[in-house]
Amino acid sequence: MISKIQYISQPDSRGSHITNVQKALDAGCTWIQLRIKNKPLDWVYREAESAKVLCKSYQSRLIINDFIQLAKDLDSDGVHLGLQDGSVTVAREILGWDKIIGGTANTFDDVVKRSGEQVDYIGLGPYAFTQTKEKLSPILGLLSYEQILAQMKVSGINIPIIAIGGIQIKDMRALSKLGIYGFAISGLLNSLSNPEDIFGMLLKQ
Repeated sequence: MISKIQYISQPDSRGSHITNVQKALDAGCTWIQLRIKNKPLDWVYREAESAKVLCKSYQSRLIINDFIQLAKDLDSDGVHLGLQDGSVTVAREILGWDKIIGGTANTFDDVVKRSGEQVDYIGLGPYAFTQTKEKLSPILGLLSYEQILAQMKVSGINIPIIAIGGIQIKDMRALSKLGIYGFAISGLLNSLSNPEDIFGMLLKQ
C-alpha cells in the first residue's frame, strides 16, 4: 500500500535527519523517505540504521532515496530513485519484486518511462519552488499536473502519482480534485505549529 502522505527527510542544524524523522512519526506519518545528499557513505548508513529503528517502532515504512545497496543491506521497505539516480532495472534485480520502488518524473515522457520501468509509484514535480532540493527541475504548477494526468488517462497509465516539491496545505485540495493520489512533504512539516492535527486530517482523507 502506497501511503498518501509521505515525508521526505530534511537535516537539522547538525546535519542529522533523525530529529525530523522522529517529528514526522510523532505527527502520525507512516511513510518516511530518507533523502540524504552530500554526506559520506558511513554517515548515510548510520542515519539509515537509526531511521529504520524508529520506523520499525512506529510500524511505518522506510524508503531510502538513491542508495539501492543500502536499502538492500538494511532490508528497508524500498527505494526512491530520482531522474539522475540509479537504474530501476538494477534496483529490481537487487531488491526483488517484494520491495517498493518509486521514481521521480517531471514530464509526461518521464511518466511513460517510469511506467515502462514498472515503478510502484511516481513522485511528480516539483509543484512549486522548494529550497530542499538542489538543481531543481522545471516547476510544474497546477496546469501542468492537470495536463499530465489527462495524458496518463488517455494513454491508460494507472500508477499512483505523488505530488512533490513545495507542497503547502493550501495546494492540496486543488491537486486532489485533479486525481492526485497523494502528497510528499518536507519543509512543510517544520512550518506547522500543530503537525499532529494536520497529519491526522490529511491521513483521514
